[in-house]
Amino acid sequence: MSIFGEAALSAFLELLFAKLLHSVLNFVVDHRQVHQQLKLWQSILPEIKAALNHAEEKQIKDEGVKNWLDDLQDLAYNLDDILDEFAYQELRLKLQKTQAQASTSKIQKLIPTCCAGGQFSPISFMFNAKMISKIKAITDRLNSLNTRRSSLGLSEIMSQGATSKGKKPRLQPTSLMDGAVEYVARANEKREMLELLKSNNSDGVCVLSIVGMGGMGKTTLAQLVYNDPNIKESFDHKSWVCVSDDFDAVNITKMILRSLDANSRDENDLNLLQVKLKEKLSGKRLLLVLDDIWNESYRYWTILRTPFGAGTKIIVTTRLEKVSSNVDSVKAFYLDKLSHHDCLSIFAQHELKAKNFDGHLQFKEIGENIVRRCNGLPLAAKAIGSLLRTVQDHSEWEKIYESEIWDLPEDSCGLIPAL
Repeated sequence: MSIFGEAALSAFLELLFAKLLHSVLNFVVDHRQVHQQLKLWQSILPEIKAALNHAEEKQIKDEGVKNWLDDLQDLAYNLDDILDEFAYQELRLKLQKTQAQASTSKIQKLIPTCCAGGQFSPISFMFNAKMISKIKAITDRLNSLNTRRSSLGLSEIMSQGATSKGKKPRLQPTSLMDGAVEYVARANEKREMLELLKSNNSDGVCVLSIVGMGGMGKTTLAQLVYNDPNIKESFDHKSWVCVSDDFDAVNITKMILRSLDANSRDENDLNLLQVKLKEKLSGKRLLLVLDDIWNESYRYWTILRTPFGAGTKIIVTTRLEKVSSNVDSVKAFYLDKLSHHDCLSIFAQHELKAKNFDGHLQFKEIGENIVRRCNGLPLAAKAIGSLLRTVQDHSEWEKIYESEIWDLPEDSCGLIPAL
């Protein structure tokens, strides 16, 4: 299995996990036996996916690991088929329900009330013995793969730089930008955000949110605004915190305090931290970026924002509209996909260190075709461009263009098939 194939399998497993988490589990919640089986899938899939980097390293010298990866790929396709069957059944039942409601409204008065209890049960019809047998077979295969994973010594490590100290943490974006890259697009959004941030607003905290699916460039837009020279004179302090899925008010507050005072004493009492932060910000203007918020709890947000008052302006980036609503945004900026021209520029800069293909005509047609498959997603263009940065073999570009991974649907959570 190729290196790109490994990335594809990882993305495929993440897509399957997202399908489970965001639709299928809710659909089968009333069927206890099926729901329990799918909960097992939900617990096993992340463990298997976490071992893929290690498996990639070992498969070259270990035939058992190579066979394990091949079996995992076969199972992933079978699992996807059955999840698609769930999705089809759910859609079919919704359609039946809509049609039944329309018919019932016309003849409701002709049917005695005593007959209304005889409802058809879609769950009992859908999950017959054959379907349940398929589900259990997949569970057995998942358990078998996980057991083999342990016996093969596959563990969750990073593919590069792993040491005896353990795995490296996933790198989070920072406020700094790549000086070797010219950033394109989002000029209108940037201009409007700068105007709102520089405007006087003494009524309280001003929050702007940037909302969009994964890979759409939310963090990049926040970086462009945060680092704009014209913004410096409007604020006494600036602070950048990558929140991600760990919305910990204590740690977030500590990081903000540390950005204001490098000698800030380490403290874990939230009350003391917030009192100190409020004192530091008294009469000061702060620009704060909270990047990549996932937590949808309004209560958590109200606790975090307590120390902030007039003079504080916050940029929030998130994939979730509910987060944008919870933070009471003055304005939410919803990011659309980029034009083909802008995506091509991003791809070329990361692959060719150039703005276009004028000096590399042999790759122009295939490069433009690959960029079209990035479907307007800047992170996809950047990732594939970086992947091909040292590849000068035209056939390898063709392999990436023809890969089946492009055919995976974009997930509602913002998963990008290209990645």
